[in-house]
Parts: sequence; C-alpha cells; structure tokens
Amino acid sequence: MTFRGTFDLTLDAKNRLTVPTRYRASFAEGIVLAAGLEDCVAIWRPEDYDAWTAAALEGHSPLSPEFRKLKRHFTANSHPTELDGAGRVMVPRFLLDSGKLTKDVSVVGAGECLEIWDRTGWAAYNGEVLENVSDIAAGLQSSAG
Repeated sequence: MTFRGTFDLTLDAKNRLTVPTRYRASFAEGIVLAAGLEDCVAIWRPEDYDAWTAAALEGHSPLSPEFRKLKRHFTANSHPTELDGAGRVMVPRFLLDSGKLTKDVSVVGAGECLEIWDRTGWAAYNGEVLENVSDIAAGLQSSAG
C-alpha cells in the first residue's frame, strides 16, 4: 500500500481525526501513531512501523547509546490504537504537542504511511520543498553516483 495525496481536515473537540475513506481498510488490523522526524505525527500500519523502525536500527550495535536513544524514541513516542466505528482515530496529547498540531491539519500521503501536519506548518514546509525540488533531486542524483 502506498499512501498518496493531501487532505485538509479538522480535529474534533476530542482530538479525533477522521481518516480519509480510501485508506480506512488499510488500518483494519490497527494503527500506530508515531512522532514524525519533522513536526508531524505519522499514521502507520503496525507491521509497517515495526519494519521501518527495524530498518532504521539495522546494523547498529544495540549496546551503543545512540541505538538505545533512537529505539527509545521509536517506542516511547508511538501509540498503538484502532479506528473507531466512524473511521476516526484519537490523537493523544503528547503526540499533538510533539507534532505541533492545532485543530486544522493536513493529512499527507508519505508513501509507507500517512502524516498529520498542522495545516500552516505543512503549507510552509511543502512550499519550501516545491521551490527547491529541482536542487533536492539533483543533490540526490549526485550523491548516488
């Protein structure tokens, strides 16, 4: 499953997000909400989150302080949950704070997961990326060669 698109949504008074209809079936087995590496909250399928965190830690010594810090970040800043009957997920306060989320959000397809961004923060971030996408692509091309 590849998650694509941008959806402008609003958190309700109980900090619940209505997951876009086209993606609800993907989360039938559960959800992991996790602090993003940028100012956002990621919505993962549990098996995909486990695979992503394992890949990030692969090849590093579990005895190193950096490994333990990153593993702790992945586990402490994530929250297993499920969609309710209306296709909503409640975002816990610690993740709202971590992602700097307000009531108005953008849900963004990020390939292997969805991301919840504060709508203003997303507009600024995406605008900067769009302005520099040619340079970003060229930089990736030169580092791969």
